[in-house]
Amino acid sequence: MIKDMKICEREAALKVAEMMVAAAKTAPKGSGKDKVIGYVLEGKEKDQLAEEMRKLSKELGEEFIERDSHNVDDSHCVVILACISEPFGFSNCGMCGFKNCSEMQKAGTNCVFNVTDLGIAVGSAVSIAADHRIDNRVMFSAGQGAIRMGFMPKDVRVCYGIPLYTGSKSILFDRDPGSVIDLD
Repeated sequence: MIKDMKICEREAALKVAEMMVAAAKTAPKGSGKDKVIGYVLEGKEKDQLAEEMRKLSKELGEEFIERDSHNVDDSHCVVILACISEPFGFSNCGMCGFKNCSEMQKAGTNCVFNVTDLGIAVGSAVSIAADHRIDNRVMFSAGQGAIRMGFMPKDVRVCYGIPLYTGSKSILFDRDPGSVIDLD
């Protein structure tokens, strides 16, 4: 069997994506409660994500989301990491800015432990990509597009997408829309 470089690059990115989700799962969690979830999108689901991002860009009037959607189009896959919004149940924590979890829930905000755990998980995941020399970028926009796709639990409000790309020039750092490289 002979595999050409493009096939190897794509397969490597997909393998690294799986390792990234595993690294997010094993990242330290506050109080040992795991509310972090992860997915890998490729193929038609990745295409749907890019389309949701374009719709979101138009609705919000934010050009950067449109730019990011082109990066998703041109990436091999996208790692999605999110946290389920579930308070820890402390009676007097206050780290979220509210007196207790009950007040925080009434206000509809997020538990600081859940969001912090997600941040640590994202850091663990992107370190795996960096260790394997796979270009990546953490995107709020891709996370919001993923939430809109409707495949995650309804109590997910904080989510990030991390597109993965291999090539001689990273599409994820030179963000000029005119410099996007077509993988096909």
